[in-house]
Amino acid sequence: MDTESAPLADSIGARIAPISRQIWEAKYRLKADDATPIDRTIEDTWRRVARALAAAETEPVPWEARFYQALQDFRFLPAGRILAGAGTERRVTLFNCFVMGTIPDDLGGIFAHLREAALTMQQGGGIGYDFSSLRPKGAAVKGVGADASGPLSFMDVWDAMCRTIMSAGARRGAMMATMRCDHPDIEAFIAAKREPGRLRNFNLSVLVTDAFMAAIETNAEWPLLFDGTVYRALPARALWDSITRATYDYAEPGVLFIDRINARNNLAYCEVIHATNPCGEQPLPPYGACLLGSLNLARLVQNPFTAEARIDPDEIARLAAIAVRMMDNAIDVSRFPLDAQRREAVAKRRIGLGMTGLGDALAMCGLRYGSAEAAERAALWARAIESAAYRASTGLARDKGAFPLFDRDRYLGAETVRGLEADLRAMIRRDGIRNGLLTSVAPTGTISLFADNISSGIEPIFALSYTRKVLEPDGSRREEEVSDYAFRLFRTRFGADAPVPAHFVTAQDLTPAEHVRMQAAVQRHVDSAISKTVNVPENISFEAFQEVYQDAWHSGCKGCTTYRPNAITGAVLELTGAKSAAAAAPGELMVRSEKLTGATYKLRWPESEHAFYVTINDLEQDGRRRPFEVFVNSKNLEHYAWVVALTRMISAVFRRGGEVAFVAEELQQVFDPRGGHWQGGRYVPSLVAAIGEVIERHMLEIGFLSPRQPPAPNHAATRPELGPLCPRCSQPGLVREAGCLTCVHCGWSQCS
Repeated sequence: MDTESAPLADSIGARIAPISRQIWEAKYRLKADDATPIDRTIEDTWRRVARALAAAETEPVPWEARFYQALQDFRFLPAGRILAGAGTERRVTLFNCFVMGTIPDDLGGIFAHLREAALTMQQGGGIGYDFSSLRPKGAAVKGVGADASGPLSFMDVWDAMCRTIMSAGARRGAMMATMRCDHPDIEAFIAAKREPGRLRNFNLSVLVTDAFMAAIETNAEWPLLFDGTVYRALPARALWDSITRATYDYAEPGVLFIDRINARNNLAYCEVIHATNPCGEQPLPPYGACLLGSLNLARLVQNPFTAEARIDPDEIARLAAIAVRMMDNAIDVSRFPLDAQRREAVAKRRIGLGMTGLGDALAMCGLRYGSAEAAERAALWARAIESAAYRASTGLARDKGAFPLFDRDRYLGAETVRGLEADLRAMIRRDGIRNGLLTSVAPTGTISLFADNISSGIEPIFALSYTRKVLEPDGSRREEEVSDYAFRLFRTRFGADAPVPAHFVTAQDLTPAEHVRMQAAVQRHVDSAISKTVNVPENISFEAFQEVYQDAWHSGCKGCTTYRPNAITGAVLELTGAKSAAAAAPGELMVRSEKLTGATYKLRWPESEHAFYVTINDLEQDGRRRPFEVFVNSKNLEHYAWVVALTRMISAVFRRGGEVAFVAEELQQVFDPRGGHWQGGRYVPSLVAAIGEVIERHMLEIGFLSPRQPPAPNHAATRPELGPLCPRCSQPGLVREAGCLTCVHCGWSQCS
């Protein structure tokens, strides 16, 4: 019997968007080693997860039923690690991300932590690191008569490790690197991603202190120091300009208001935070882990598109109570890559319950995202989730005990806890609380696509609808419409020709101040942090762009991430020009001219006594050059056979026309198991990777490659132009939300 079709007749999978079924199939459906489906329907996936999380209960059967009911109809959405890993018996963690331990400033400790990072990523966990603990470049290393290479050099090593884990078959890695605003190497950190291809597996954020924000106001001299030694000073505004200029140009680094994060931390009495998970919604202490889940507000709206549209706070309370218990149980049933991570998780039992579908829910309630009324309603829903989560956790403490590091008086003195209802504070004083922190708003790009394409996290609707290209088994492509959940529901009720209400706004319709207003409104009722992108127009002035960060600071946000369409952002490159990559149709061999123009590059590799000479010849087509063939020559005959094979294959790809920009990037991902070498201040993982870098440099120099061009805002159309090419499906559909890239065609995602 067809395992795909028969069960779906009675399944929610038959009623949701095709892209949602594809996401389930690719990411969350449990299959045997031979790819035979074990989860026959989406309901089977929910049952598997419910059963696995209920196993932590003394009476699992009734709780399994309650957990399943919470998962039904996508009302509660556990994070992807839980959906994919719970109940599978695989050696994976149910925690999305970890902040790793503090890196000691010695070589042995540094590489011990590199090993810990590799083990964590191998089990599917993203990682965050603070590199402020490493001495600056050029500082003396006592006892060995050498100068330090600096934090950036070791970040390159981490980046190479992440690519190695990826090449071994694991999911694409995600890492966050932070550095204090007073570290002597902060300017190099800020500028690191200006170098093409460098640190592409890292998100970068600057830890901005209250003192630095005050110094900006007066333009005071700002000292850069390490271990008590001042290396130099510069005007605070000059450093602030460097940070914001880099973000203006290529969307990084982000800004974390680190003193505010620590001051508002419920657990400030037993931990100090220096870093976050890769997307920033969970500031965490050393070895801290983030366990994420979201209430789907779009599924909770009653009487949508009417004057009576609302979300019942009692329904939020009921669902949040079940979600908290499920997530608390996940701590006990999850595996951990490192024992230090398990000890930290059990000691504080931190969870991150949040919301998703906010943009859809507001539209269904007739509210324009970004308006004062929408911010007020979002804050009301966030407060309901906060109150329900804390009440549920206090109830759990009565049944199962408070988290081990609970200190009643100091916990009740925390700013967030002081803002809770008086009766709830009295309950905490009497019974304790099970979880040290409870709320967070994560990016939910893939999860939101899976849940029938709802809006992501607290982001606005990205697009009302767009056309998706689907690859068929025979190699052909067909087109299908993908529409936002709320927009699709509106058309179902009022007809495809009904005028779209003005409150159906998308991310491109909003001002930066409206984005910040929504983030600040929700942050007031979130004890951890929020992952959100403030989209700004390409033509925004630099001065107005800086005001976005000042607005976020004065509004009480814990951090700020912006995205301005620009010519540098992103590792994915696409061709430009009238003919672009289609100058020769894919599969159509181009004819070689008698005479070609090209260039030869000298490449030295430490293991070879003789240099390699990489020659790339170009064909001129429609007034522009494109690579046609590659030759690599050397007196070193050790590599002769594979070099000839490699260059013939590359040349064959070039001659077939079409999109060939991927060639250089694929070569750069090749790793030599014996290790690579440092060249030009960067770690190059293999000789093949070095050849790939030469090819990419040549493509850029001849103008064949240029940084991708962002889509122009399209306020009225329901089928907007989408972003650059996806590295998985090669379709133009990468969009940035909540600090992550997500493909609207196949669901591929990467925090970036």
